Amino acid sequence: MPTEPVPTPEPSAAPTQTKRRKRMTKKRVVIAMCALVVLAAVAWGVTVAVGKAFTAQEQAVRSDWTTETGDLLASTEDDIELYEAAVNSDLRVAQLIPAEVDDEGFTYYDEDVQQRIADTLDGLKNLDIKWTASNPLAVLNPSGTGSNGLYLYFETDLPTQVTYTVTTSNADAQEWTATARNCFLDQDDVQAEQESEYSTVHEFQLIGLVPGATNQVTITITGEWGNVRQEVTFSIDMPETASGYATQLESTEGESTQQLSDGLFALVRQNGYLGYGFFYDNQGTMRYEMVTEGLGLDRILEYDDQIVVCASASKLARIDGLGRVLQTYDLGDYVLHHDINYAQDGHIVALVEHADSEPVEDLVVDIDLATGEVTELIDFTEFMSDYVEEFTHPITATSTFFWQAGELDWIHLNTVEYLEEDDSIIVSSRETSTIIKVDTVHGTPEIAYFIGEESFWEDTPYEGLNLTQIGDFTPQYGQHSVEYDGEGPTEDSYYLLMFDNNYWALSTRDGYTPDIDGTDVSTDMYNGEASHAYRYLVDEAAGTYELVASFDVPYSSIVSNVSHAPESDNYVVNSGISMVFGEYDAEGNLIKEFSYECDLQGYRAFKHDFVGYWFP
Repeated sequence: MPTEPVPTPEPSAAPTQTKRRKRMTKKRVVIAMCALVVLAAVAWGVTVAVGKAFTAQEQAVRSDWTTETGDLLASTEDDIELYEAAVNSDLRVAQLIPAEVDDEGFTYYDEDVQQRIADTLDGLKNLDIKWTASNPLAVLNPSGTGSNGLYLYFETDLPTQVTYTVTTSNADAQEWTATARNCFLDQDDVQAEQESEYSTVHEFQLIGLVPGATNQVTITITGEWGNVRQEVTFSIDMPETASGYATQLESTEGESTQQLSDGLFALVRQNGYLGYGFFYDNQGTMRYEMVTEGLGLDRILEYDDQIVVCASASKLARIDGLGRVLQTYDLGDYVLHHDINYAQDGHIVALVEHADSEPVEDLVVDIDLATGEVTELIDFTEFMSDYVEEFTHPITATSTFFWQAGELDWIHLNTVEYLEEDDSIIVSSRETSTIIKVDTVHGTPEIAYFIGEESFWEDTPYEGLNLTQIGDFTPQYGQHSVEYDGEGPTEDSYYLLMFDNNYWALSTRDGYTPDIDGTDVSTDMYNGEASHAYRYLVDEAAGTYELVASFDVPYSSIVSNVSHAPESDNYVVNSGISMVFGEYDAEGNLIKEFSYECDLQGYRAFKHDFVGYWFP
């Protein structure tokens, strides 16, 4: 039976233009999505890299200590090279440079290097030369720690005191007058004379020479009866700053008629100029440039006739009035980040973190200035682990503080105060906008209280620890520089002074937003209404705190500080993001404000009179 022929199938219809476009669109979407994934990964990597580079600069250590010199004059057995200083001066000015200054790893913050320099100075002092006021031994920055410091040594026939006046070619700089404080290399031989304001031996660092300017110096030598026994004048053209930082700041007069306090303003850590400290007079003229290994000074702690500062992110240094590094303190695996402060006698406390750890800015250590021993007091990540583990996470690339992506900066400690009476510390936590007091830190630590927005700690293991707020005011947000400010009116009360940044950001916890509607608290890093200087009265017995004084200051979302001027009721305030610092009277009225330049922020500004250090 014949079969039907199988019909030849018709060719498939060609795809329509619409279908072709849909397929191409899907393909492009897939490609675009893949590209976005790749770009996101790249962006994440770039963000992390940029962030790490930004924060890594604080841990960098200076690798170049070279400086311009004149002709080589001699070399010593201690490998110290004696040069003519590269300055024009009526005096013959020398420079002392260690022979290994160009070697990798060299630093002036080395006790052996400093001893060799001191031995060389002693040798020069004992040459068969009569060092007099008109022919002194003059050495530019012998210790390598103060680029415009001038060491002078000479003798007088009778006990006398030295004052000096500096005028410069800088049109904005006013006359600078100071009394020299002797700081002897050889303590044994001249101990008695050091204790007296009048001496036949004069050895000091002349402070106040303006970098990059012609300085005219008049030295006045006065006898014990007040009579001027001799006057000597010389000129010296000082080198430019080692940092390149401005020697003259712009200033604005405020409405207050109160006088500025005596002393020097200290800019202790300027981003973009890490490894330096800058000291300015009341006219905004630089009078001293301190050179460190890295980081910034953070704070200047005065101990007798010396100071203790951060030399780098892993080292502290004790320095005398000649700029000589007497002792260094290596912190090992700890890294400094925000603050050092006084502790029990002969000790200091410091805020640190473990190098290369995920949790950061969370540790407090004790440092024995005699032995250099470092003792960990509190690891807040362990101390408050129940909160950390349940409520926090590392910072992401989309967080406010994205430059810390990958780090667990859940507490961000930025200041520490030690109270010896109950062996306690008061720390400021920016990330939680909370002030925390911890008792018995050398024994079994225990949280005494929190100060801040109570709702932040609700439904956490630390609910109920907040002191009760007395009065109607907005508590601090993102605060910096919380410091003890004297006893209160009752036995268990005292004052706390702080810079209230008035800024809210939270990068390590989800699900919490404070109720800041109707307040002036800002969530914008650069455009807030104002920050505040706050003064709280804390009453531990009553379990309360209240705002007893406040005034508005230029807005700064992060960093910044407020402190008292020395021997004065005035306040010194630094607004780091606004890049200004100023002095205010006791009522919070501006006396004078200075502006400065840096990358992103200037960390802190203080004022010190340096009595007992540079001046008697």
